[in-house]
Amino acid sequence: MEFEELRLAVEKAELVDAHAHSIVTVDSSFPFINCFSEADGEAPSSAPHSLSFGRNLRDISLLYGTESTLDAVEKHRATAGLQSVASVCFKAARISAMLMDDGSEMHNKKDLNWHEDFVPFVGRILRIERFAEKILDQGAADGSAWTLDKFTKLFEEKLVAYPSAYFGLLIIAAYRSGLSINPTVSISDAEEGLRCTLQAGTPARISNKNLIDYIFTRCLEISVGFDLPMQIHTGFGDKGVDLRLANPLHLRAILEDKRFDKCRIVLLHASYPFCKEASYLASVYHQVHLDFGLAVPKLSVQGMVSSVKELLELAPLTKVMFSTDGYGCPETFYLGAKKAREVVFIVLRDACRDGDLSLPEAVKAARDILSGNATPFYNIKRVPKSDSNSYESPNFVKLSSTVPQTNASLVRVIWVDASGQHRCRVIPSKRFYDVVVKNGVGLTCACMGLTSGVDCPAKESGLTGTGEIRLIPDLTTKWQIPWEEREEMVLADMHLKPGVAWEYCPREALRRVSRILKDEFNLEMNAGFENEFYLLRSELRERKEEYIPIDSSNYCSAAAYDAISSIFHEILAALNSLNIRVEQLHAEAGKGQFELVLGHKACFMAADNLIFARETIRSVVRRHGILATFLPKYALDDIGSGSHVHLSLWQNGQNVFMASNGSSKHGMSEVGEAFMAGVLDHLPSILAFTAPVPNSYDRIQPNTWSGGYQCWGKENREASLRTACPPGVLDGLVSNFEIKSFDACANPHLGLAAVMAAGIDGLRRKLHLPEPIDTNPFVLEGKILRLPKSLDESLAAFMKDEVIQGFMGKKLSIAIIGVRKAEIAFYWRNKDACKMLLHRY
Repeated sequence: MEFEELRLAVEKAELVDAHAHSIVTVDSSFPFINCFSEADGEAPSSAPHSLSFGRNLRDISLLYGTESTLDAVEKHRATAGLQSVASVCFKAARISAMLMDDGSEMHNKKDLNWHEDFVPFVGRILRIERFAEKILDQGAADGSAWTLDKFTKLFEEKLVAYPSAYFGLLIIAAYRSGLSINPTVSISDAEEGLRCTLQAGTPARISNKNLIDYIFTRCLEISVGFDLPMQIHTGFGDKGVDLRLANPLHLRAILEDKRFDKCRIVLLHASYPFCKEASYLASVYHQVHLDFGLAVPKLSVQGMVSSVKELLELAPLTKVMFSTDGYGCPETFYLGAKKAREVVFIVLRDACRDGDLSLPEAVKAARDILSGNATPFYNIKRVPKSDSNSYESPNFVKLSSTVPQTNASLVRVIWVDASGQHRCRVIPSKRFYDVVVKNGVGLTCACMGLTSGVDCPAKESGLTGTGEIRLIPDLTTKWQIPWEEREEMVLADMHLKPGVAWEYCPREALRRVSRILKDEFNLEMNAGFENEFYLLRSELRERKEEYIPIDSSNYCSAAAYDAISSIFHEILAALNSLNIRVEQLHAEAGKGQFELVLGHKACFMAADNLIFARETIRSVVRRHGILATFLPKYALDDIGSGSHVHLSLWQNGQNVFMASNGSSKHGMSEVGEAFMAGVLDHLPSILAFTAPVPNSYDRIQPNTWSGGYQCWGKENREASLRTACPPGVLDGLVSNFEIKSFDACANPHLGLAAVMAAGIDGLRRKLHLPEPIDTNPFVLEGKILRLPKSLDESLAAFMKDEVIQGFMGKKLSIAIIGVRKAEIAFYWRNKDACKMLLHRY
């Protein structure tokens, strides 16, 4: 095909969404129909009669597999839930980085962190008017009346305090007073503007032109000093904008002012209908850059194509950038990404046909417009080298090859089984993209019946070598491997056939329980894991290979860290490239033992990140001839290694585990207490998931900070459940609770699913916690319950626990019971077999 190279470049280019807004919860007052129109009030009722409406609705219905009606799509959204809908939309959009203006006022909007579950990199664009209004609402620090000097001083102090916290500034003057900015507005006029704003009452709304012009120019001066781009709303929007005053030509006084000669200005929304005017400005003013979000996909096909063509009539190709201007609903991001690819292809194809561009020039232009221009412009450092995933958008021009532009020749398809072992199939890259992405990898049903001791299915697991499932790669988890750039890795779901989840799939189990928590209580669980592990080196002793610790220092030893710091730099660099945040690391109490703490995430992503973190640590140190083992009890005469997990509950972007005020007896909300009480109540049976091998119970002993008793405490590290009040949390409040009896032999998805199931039971029964234990539980032996001392005991507890079994499902529960029984029998017969586990965990 004549333009196949251009098609491939457009389809596989990374997308950097340089301007977007927050998504709202399903119970928000924001109506779904507003995804299709900029109108509000009664006007959206006419939206179905616009050219773009039917096309966009068809695209969404095709994505979801529903009828092409608004009612059918809305029913699907309500049934699937926001998490599922967002996952589907962002998979299809394939956005690798996103910059968000979260200053818009929408009911029940999600915070920036929530969006990180779907896009590898999310950064903030600071909306200046809202930023200033919040300062005015808070009042002057000394309680006195505002003056322009006081406001300016505080405004500028706060703005420059954390310049690295955002990637650009945004002005919506077009919505307030228009773009005819006076760069030399007088102090007296600005003071009068401030007085008028304050007299209007709270919450403050800055609409006085003189005050807006004053703030605008101050921000431009600051943006120059900190090299921050300034986004400016131009052209159309909802009826709040006066289109007569939104023509970017009104900005000429600003552009001609020598103070702002070094500014970097972005005109948003293709300045529609002033596209030619915007193109002219970008051609004659070096400060001016263009963004075509909102015009794509809100216009007709002809309107989108003509708008982008008009932008390129004069503007340099290096100055035009993509964004979705997504807002409210995940579908807006999908539509913006899908139509942008199609429109950019059409525009550049036509430019080739007209002789304006050669094919190589068009290919480069496509990559630049979709991501290459924005990445350095906004100083985005962490866009993955390869596509975040390779989902092919429905209805886009079909390609003969789906291999992305990457150096990788092999792809590791990774899953974690019922015994917590990481396993993988390695697929040549071309076959992966041509076949496996859609059809998966065939795998025996026995895969979830294997034990840590023997690679054959446990007799009582209900699973045998008969039958086959499909490992379907979850492309949102695909990364280029930092320590092996010729390979990629991806986590997989287990399906009976593509699109039909297998009942034994660990990741599906966590999804299923998460949906229950969300649907019944509108809650989401966040998790943050601590990774404890030993670093060992091989040594021959009497012709036998033995593994000994690389260090003999003690807890938080500076010498121990210094001896290995260069390797940790490699580990952290690799984790950063995988967008996995590390909060801290240090030497632990064992000889050669270290701990690396991961930042908290939504529980599903936390479990995925934990798998990748372990893969990273093991692989990086192996290249230095060192073995990293996460085994719970590597040596009986030394301290054990856990995978402690910190849990919190979130609702609409807020941590609701923590009490909203000081009235709570224990510093947690009623919801938090009931959830935690459920976990405490079911903890003996949860251990069958979180401490799943006999070796796990060699670690869970009194006086080892591993939580040997069924109790909880406030900052009590001997309690199995500990409420935590990290720095920054108000005194008397707790932000999360920690489970000590969680180790690295656990499948993290199954472990979190069991914990969440227990918490849901606590919420349903409105359980209360007993009094906290504020001493070493060991001194209360006989007065409080000991947790199971062996896998036999925790398995017996699980076999009696109908609640947890009900959440996990009958077949999966039977498999877990069978695997655990086989573990017990194997290690009872083979006393020294646990030594081989050094290499398996």
